[in-house]
Amino acid sequence: MREDVTRRAALAGAASALTFGRARAATAPMLLVSHPSAALHDPGPGQWDRPARTQALERALTQPRFAALARENAPLATRDALLRVHSEEHLHLLEEAAPKDDGRNALSPDVVMNGATLEVALRGAGGAALAVDAVMRGAAKSAFVATRPPGHHARAGAAMGFCFFNNAAIAARHALSQGAKRVAIVDFDVHHGNGVQEIFWSERRVLYASTHQAPLYPGTGALGETGEHDTIVNAPLRKGDGGEAFRAALRERVLPRVDAFAPDIMIICAGFDAHVHDPLGGLRLVEDDFRDMTLRLMEIAARRCNGRIVSLLEGGYNPEDLAASVAAHVGALMEA
Repeated sequence: MREDVTRRAALAGAASALTFGRARAATAPMLLVSHPSAALHDPGPGQWDRPARTQALERALTQPRFAALARENAPLATRDALLRVHSEEHLHLLEEAAPKDDGRNALSPDVVMNGATLEVALRGAGGAALAVDAVMRGAAKSAFVATRPPGHHARAGAAMGFCFFNNAAIAARHALSQGAKRVAIVDFDVHHGNGVQEIFWSERRVLYASTHQAPLYPGTGALGETGEHDTIVNAPLRKGDGGEAFRAALRERVLPRVDAFAPDIMIICAGFDAHVHDPLGGLRLVEDDFRDMTLRLMEIAARRCNGRIVSLLEGGYNPEDLAASVAAHVGALMEA
């Protein structure tokens, strides 16, 4: 990585962890992690992961009912955290591809960088690790990381699908490095998290469970994709499916497996593009479906891992529906 970015990442990550430990009470109920720079990643006209998503979330999460949230700025990810998941070559490619001026650089049609993208993506990964630290040591019971770009499509050696770093994988590997024995990742984005599945295909200590529309980008996530140790659980839904089919998939495939896995911490890939109005999907979920699903996951977390949940923003591309769905999700998490 570029020397100045790497040095800033290391210092910011360490300083943020120390500051959080001093500043927060040990029983802070819920943590919101974000950063003002999230709005600066702008892939340009015609791209769906646009700054309006961040702006809508800011308006939603500054409502009075969210005043009790503990809030922290996302630090830059440390090199160690990144390299637990990504290759040196991937980090070098992103560094070299990052525009040095006001222009943009397209790595592929759906992976476009501007001058702020690298820092913003590093803060998404760093925010995920910070949230894990806070929840693992009891400084927060749960956390929501409201950063962008998303992460669950990023592979160990490649960016794809709007994603540069795989935030969920970074969070899970960070949790394992901090003493967790088992980590469950639950993904309800309308698109399958191919990057998460690939990274943990051979990992006994991480369960990845996903509901998603199929067929749909990126084309992975079939029922028969179960991993080397049966720790991959896919529950594909069909275009047009709504809350009833979604709840059935959770009840019959996802929730029993997560419960039986008995994780020490739960990571959520919180994608809200399964919403009925989202332009990139064909499912028909509404805000109450996201709230109900959150409550069901919280029941398992309360029983298995002392309520430890770190939820990471993924998709959701109609800004106003995204804001309403996140409000329902975060509001449910605050009830713990």
